[in-house]
This record gives sequence, C-alpha cells and structure tokens, in this order.
Amino acid sequence: MLTTLKTSYTDTRAADLAWALGRDPLPALAVLDLELAGARLQLRLLGASHQVLLEEEGRSCSETVACMPGSSTPLPLGVSKRVGEWEYEFAARVETLSHGSFAGRAQELLALVADHPNGLAGTFPGSPHAFTAMLAQRHEGQVRWRTWHAYPQEGQLVVTRTRIGARMPATL
Repeated sequence: MLTTLKTSYTDTRAADLAWALGRDPLPALAVLDLELAGARLQLRLLGASHQVLLEEEGRSCSETVACMPGSSTPLPLGVSKRVGEWEYEFAARVETLSHGSFAGRAQELLALVADHPNGLAGTFPGSPHAFTAMLAQRHEGQVRWRTWHAYPQEGQLVVTRTRIGARMPATL
C-alpha cells in the first residue's frame, strides 16, 4: 500500500533516528494490520519514521525507529536480545547514494512495497523521494520486517532488518 503522508517532513537527517523496544503506540499517519500465520502485526508510519507492533500467543513486542526527542539510544548497527521467550535481532545500515542513484533506488523500493500485500509505504509532501517504507513476512516460524527511510537531501537511505520469533535450534 502506498500513501501520501499528510504531515511535514519531520526527519531531517539519518543521524537523527533513534531505536527503542517496548514503547507504547505512537500517533500514526498510516497503518497496515496484518495476520501472518497466527501473528498479528501492525506496521505504523509515523511523522517521525516507523513503529511495528507484534502480538502472538499472548506475547507482544514493539519496535520504534524514529526521531524521538529526548532519546539517548541512537540507531544501532545491530542488536540481538531476548524479548520474553522470543529472540529479537535488529540490524541497520546507512547507504549513501548519488542524486541519480538515489532517485532510481527510491522508485524501485516504492514500487516493490506498494504492490506487496504485506507492504506499507508513505511519501512525504515536497519530495517524491522522501519516504518511509516497510515490508513484513513470516518465515520458518519467525516474523521478519524490513524498513527503508529515505533522506533525499543527504542522498542517504537508512535500511533496517528485524527478525523475531522462537529461538532457532543450533545447527552443526
């Protein structure tokens, strides 16, 4: 699903993003509710990026990646931790692209997410390449999502990847 977000462009720099687990739901500009093999997932586009709410078998988790005033937790490159009975893994990277490459990558990602039944993307007024996009799936008992936060003025794309679910058995 692709939507135009009715707000000003809040995130001004990729470096302004922060990460948090366990935050209460924040006001959302667009929401996509999904049912993925027993897991209820809510993808939420905020005026300051994204939030994902997950519920499954009486357990819940929330992930927020956004500009959060007063937050002291910057966007980490990676996190791996237990959340109740779940294993949670998060990874983030920043891609810096030339103006032409950025425009092409933005169009490619928006097309991918807009046409996907488990995808939500929102563009911000003022720039067709200022957007936040999210895509979720269920794979091998785990819920996974990817997000893209675009900063055309910097030529930067923040890409995150999250995986949460039952602990995977070790393989030899």
